[in-house]
Amino acid sequence: MSTTDLKRQLADRFREVNGVHPMTDADDAYVSAQFTVLDELCAVHGRDADEARRLMLGRRLPLPGYLRSDGAEMVPADLFSLADEAGGTHRLEAWFTAHWTVPAVGEEEWDSYLSGRYVCLHSVTPAAIQRKDRLTAAISAAPHEPTAGSVRWAVRLHALIDELDALEPAFTAYDRLRFNGPTSRDTCIDAMRRRFPRPVRR
Repeated sequence: MSTTDLKRQLADRFREVNGVHPMTDADDAYVSAQFTVLDELCAVHGRDADEARRLMLGRRLPLPGYLRSDGAEMVPADLFSLADEAGGTHRLEAWFTAHWTVPAVGEEEWDSYLSGRYVCLHSVTPAAIQRKDRLTAAISAAPHEPTAGSVRWAVRLHALIDELDALEPAFTAYDRLRFNGPTSRDTCIDAMRRRFPRPVRR
């Protein structure tokens, strides 16, 4: 299959997963700063870009995080890191899902990983995924705790928010379209900081 055919199939798969939404100039600028063109990443690491596309289509590597408006397949700089750590793409699924004690949860996370939609993390690893889930759950639950509003509670809340802030990128308007609403940064970082200001140290 030619490069053109592979790119077309990959773009079609990407749109099946994410829907069809416009990428603005601001979206393109954000993505270019945060991600890498697949062909360029493969050239740097001595990998075949078409083979990477085949692996994505064969559910052995995640889909691109974004398609830039010029059609460039944008991927994280560490796209191949997990496969290398696992001992190859043929071992990646078993290695990845083993990080969850409940097999069904591991399979669900594997599907999410393959979708390429984990653009909510600077580095997509099982540990980072699990930590993000724990942080967003704790932050969302915090306003309902009996001690909500106390200084000690606020200090702990902002420590959780700051940790999540370090894990997550800024996101862009395109993400709010494909996710059909606010991102976890919107709800668990920005909104919570506005709602519960950081306590003043004395």
